[in-house]
Amino acid sequence: MTDKFRNKYRIPSTRLQQWDYRWNASYFVTICTQNKAHYFGDVRNGNMSLSPVGVLADILWHETIYHAQSIELGAFVVMPNHIHGILTLGKGRVQDDKPKAICPGQARHGNVEANSLSSIIGSYKSAVSKHARRMGLEFAWQPRFHDHIIRNQRSYDNIAQYIRTNPAKWQADRFFNKNKIYLP
Repeated sequence: MTDKFRNKYRIPSTRLQQWDYRWNASYFVTICTQNKAHYFGDVRNGNMSLSPVGVLADILWHETIYHAQSIELGAFVVMPNHIHGILTLGKGRVQDDKPKAICPGQARHGNVEANSLSSIIGSYKSAVSKHARRMGLEFAWQPRFHDHIIRNQRSYDNIAQYIRTNPAKWQADRFFNKNKIYLP
């Protein structure tokens, strides 16, 4: 039965295979809404106007530091159909080189341990979804997320600038779709 589709429908991991996503590093993260729907609000005159779900996404991102150990948040923005943020893991942490056993039920995005990038983003997405449902708000995330390991200060500064100016450049953004607008 396991050979039925011969990995025809399997989506390969976008994670860097030689990298442990618990390691001390800064990551540029992008998380999209399902079908790129404009759940988070709309850009008006170069500024983001948040919907109730957008407010949740914003507040809960900033609360991430209270739920994960040794992390630091950098630049962050909520856009109509995605969020961009910089997350630095392992601030002041000592590396643990011991291999970890992963139970089959835990195999979620590779690094499933507490304070891995996947567990932090998974918890964030879950919190936004849970609170949106509790408030009766229509909302869904796209499965997975995109990350980029930031390797030096120049790259960090360029990415932070991109994030800060993203609303002003919305119409040139690859996630922009003039046919999808937020309707409160």
